[in-house]
Amino acid sequence: MSDDTTGVTRRNVLKTTGVAVGVGGLGGLATAKGNDNLVEVNLGYSEQSGRRAAENAASSVVRRFNFDAMTIEVDENAVKGLRKRGDVRYVEANGQMHAFAQSTPYGIDRVDADVAHDNGETGAGADVAILDTGIDSDHPDLQANLGEGKAFVSAKGPYNESWDDDNDHGTHCAGTADAVDNDEGVVGVSTEATLHAVKVLDKRGSGSFSDIAAGIEYTADQGWDVASMSLGASSGSQTIKDACTYAYDRGVFLVAAAGNDGPCSDCVGYPAAYSEVVAVSATDSNDDLASFSSTGSEVEIAAPGVDVESTVPGGGYDVFSGTSMACPHVAGAGAQLMANGYTNTEARDRLASTAEDIGLASNEQGAGLLDTAAALGLDSSDDL
Repeated sequence: MSDDTTGVTRRNVLKTTGVAVGVGGLGGLATAKGNDNLVEVNLGYSEQSGRRAAENAASSVVRRFNFDAMTIEVDENAVKGLRKRGDVRYVEANGQMHAFAQSTPYGIDRVDADVAHDNGETGAGADVAILDTGIDSDHPDLQANLGEGKAFVSAKGPYNESWDDDNDHGTHCAGTADAVDNDEGVVGVSTEATLHAVKVLDKRGSGSFSDIAAGIEYTADQGWDVASMSLGASSGSQTIKDACTYAYDRGVFLVAAAGNDGPCSDCVGYPAAYSEVVAVSATDSNDDLASFSSTGSEVEIAAPGVDVESTVPGGGYDVFSGTSMACPHVAGAGAQLMANGYTNTEARDRLASTAEDIGLASNEQGAGLLDTAAALGLDSSDDL
């Protein structure tokens, strides 16, 4: 779908941004109006005295988290002093993460999700949050499964919902995880789970650490089962790490794209690299590692990520590639298991223990290729 004013496709915009850029230090941050020295930072504290010190130094408090952290605007000259305090765990620039570049799926059949569907496994009763650019609220292949939405970055344009997708990345991921089985378009790994749009990335496919952490926290606070995160950066964020720990401890199955830095080794992005998160690498239709897929010891499982067809805004369909496309396969399978009563940790272990070894190195495939049917205890002998 093209932007009417420029003729540039949203997909191409994402391709040009590529893999997320890590943020180091405070350089390049936008300053607040009226004070060229004001910067926006995320700060974690270990004692209430640290919280008070941050509030006293802040020009304004942008956001408060439940996991002893906050986002503040503060004079950059005060940052060094805050970092030296023993009751302050960290002060980091409120950088950005981006939607990983995209590209397409034969994947539903390859991970034996169709076997699950044939046996009545639909994911009904599970809640899947898509932390991304939003979800098209009108798409005929998604509408029946849509639940609540929340926008931490509002859609730009005449959309029905603030959490609508003004890019196309989030809608594509949502379709892979949970498109309706309605004899048209595509079908998801799950088909009747409830999809929730948690819009943390803007029209360009970018979002701040703070917005992404808030989306993770929100998902946990709603009691939803799965958080699918096809986003990341090459460097980490302690705020997002804290949010992942918060959500994991509250029962959320966290899954994220490993990144598109390949060919490379030991290059899994964040949040996929965090221990609470299932990192997903990407394979092609020949079960080879996708040339763009990041690899590393953190990779836990592989899924199809090359030429994946799925939903896009406006009621259409398109083929994308990227570890972004692999991630929602695993999110949909996690929903299938949690709909059957598995906890987040049990679902994680089950997916790993039933994955199919496709002969790649462990830092490329983790435990192997996702096998949804096997995870559900079904015959998946039609792998080939």
